[in-house]
Amino acid sequence: MPSPQTDWWRSAVIYQIYPRSFADSNGDGMGDLPGITARLGDLRELGVDAVWLSPFYPSPQHDAGYDVADYRAVDPRFGDLGDADKMLAEARALGLKVIVDLVPNHTSHDHAWFREALAAGPDSPERERYIFRDGRGPDGSEPPNGWQSVFGGPAWERVDDGQWYLHLFDVSQPDLNWDSPEVRAEFVSVLRFWLDRGVAGFRVDVAHGLIKNADFADWHYAGEILGGLAPEGAPPPPMWDQDGVHEIYREWRAVLDEYEGGRILVAEAWVQPADRLARYVRPDEMHQAFNFEYLDTPWSADPLRKVIDTTTAANAAVGAPTTWVLSNHDVVRHATRLGYPVGEPRKHGIGIGDPQPDVALGLRRARAATLQMLALPGSAYLYQGEELGLPEATEIPDSYRQDPAWERSGHAERGRDGCRVPLPWEADAPSYGFGPADASWLPQPAVWAEYALDRQRGVTGSTYELYRAALRLRAAHGLGAGTLSWVDTPADVLAFRNGGLLVLTNFGDAPAELPLNARVQLASEPLTADGRVPQDVTVWARV
Repeated sequence: MPSPQTDWWRSAVIYQIYPRSFADSNGDGMGDLPGITARLGDLRELGVDAVWLSPFYPSPQHDAGYDVADYRAVDPRFGDLGDADKMLAEARALGLKVIVDLVPNHTSHDHAWFREALAAGPDSPERERYIFRDGRGPDGSEPPNGWQSVFGGPAWERVDDGQWYLHLFDVSQPDLNWDSPEVRAEFVSVLRFWLDRGVAGFRVDVAHGLIKNADFADWHYAGEILGGLAPEGAPPPPMWDQDGVHEIYREWRAVLDEYEGGRILVAEAWVQPADRLARYVRPDEMHQAFNFEYLDTPWSADPLRKVIDTTTAANAAVGAPTTWVLSNHDVVRHATRLGYPVGEPRKHGIGIGDPQPDVALGLRRARAATLQMLALPGSAYLYQGEELGLPEATEIPDSYRQDPAWERSGHAERGRDGCRVPLPWEADAPSYGFGPADASWLPQPAVWAEYALDRQRGVTGSTYELYRAALRLRAAHGLGAGTLSWVDTPADVLAFRNGGLLVLTNFGDAPAELPLNARVQLASEPLTADGRVPQDVTVWARV
């Protein structure tokens, strides 16, 4: 088994592909596996080590594929198992590892198991695979408890025979019962199916949600889309971060350890505090957990230093790396998020009529934030399009919105469509090179042309070339496997050393001084004429 010093995942840069929106091979407006295969060379050129694919399984697509109807097949929209095998083979040839999404908290209501559960009726073995309960009240017409869906509204749906099933997400996503041995055995089988095909591991969706408190006590607080476990002052939620999840991941880890090549489990777990999240990456459980606390931290020196210290220490205590991330398919892109005043609560979608960001400021800060993140020891995740500086699509007409959060929240939450708009590859091509036709499943803004890859490749100072340079230097200096030591600075400057590099970010109005012997290797924006670091700029320098 590889040693901790050589485990690839401890320092890897992993690129998230959202299959619907990455590349469309046939012009139907939906990205697909052949499109991904054709573009893997571009990711090799960018300089990443691995890719993670959001779900491509058969699904009615009520939640963009996170409602899985069959865990051992490919949705015809995206291709077939042969296309998956070709993609895996091409990735291997290019030296890229492939991680796939696993969605174990719930299935689609179109899954064969759920159809069987509805047909079989109460107290049947088929219903034991899910969480069915009798309702409250004299006629059972009230939900079993007051739990709320994170997409809005109640988390229970009544079926024709009068029982209710739990769905912590959309009504089309019934929660599985992880107290069922049959459910546990099924997912071990699913793991082996994809491991045998050569995947490098699994990003586990809602990893903190599989086990529910056995008493199903009332908990009336509104769910929140990816924003922590409970509102301030609320009691611990009975459906998130229950201790029983760890037994599941210990079993899964044993399965992955049977395979060569360093196969990994990655937790999508919105868990705080940091030492609680670190329980997911103990030596016999998962390998990585996304550092969402870092993603949520305001653009300010002191809070960032604190979260870097806290999360690094918590992970180090269990022998795990910290896994840094700034954007993904569930949050407003950081090039837009950072264009709002510092300290504002993170928005759950932006639309027409909402306050709009300062686009230039957002990109300036995003470039600085990315250089800071990529210099930190540990692994890093990039979300497709951030290497182009893509902002959130903030003016999608509401009639095009597909995120279930939009309808279930009563149009209070614009949802996640804005970060999922298909990518621009070629400025002057149909659908900006996303596919061979003009079609795209979400409308692409007219400004996409200026962000297209072919407008940035080879252009000094472009966001794409900044990412390429950063990834090249990160590898050359071994930053992912390095050690962080803080440098004393003024209050509005954050600086640390990692190996032979000084990394400095200036958050203040006044330009920041570099040491006299500093030799700048990379900067997110040009320095002043006298070599100082302007506001909202990160510099890597040899000292």
